Amino acid sequence: MRLNEVTYSDAQPVDGYGEGFFRIGGQVHQGAVLTSAAGTAAWGGLDNAAPLLALAGEVDVLFIGTGSEIAHIPADLRKSLEEAGLGVEAMNSPAACRTYNVLLSEGRRIALAALPV
Repeated sequence: MRLNEVTYSDAQPVDGYGEGFFRIGGQVHQGAVLTSAAGTAAWGGLDNAAPLLALAGEVDVLFIGTGSEIAHIPADLRKSLEEAGLGVEAMNSPAACRTYNVLLSEGRRIALAALPV
């Protein structure tokens, strides 16, 4: 078996998460986060669309982590993001973190907005 080390050139991967926090690129972030090639910042949650809309043209797909359980995001938020040209995939936060890391390792133009578990 051959093992290859995964490298991330454009953004920092999600190293871990737990109750109320995410560890991204070795730094612990409390609460909801938004991370992309532009960096990682606190995110105000599903009612805070402005930083997500600012990603239009910078990323192709935005993964939205809905916490410990899968849930639909508000229809008006999805509509606004899609009209801005962003692909939107909602899933529970653990799955969103894993998917984000895989696609990040492939060099894709992606971002992750996640609510804590």
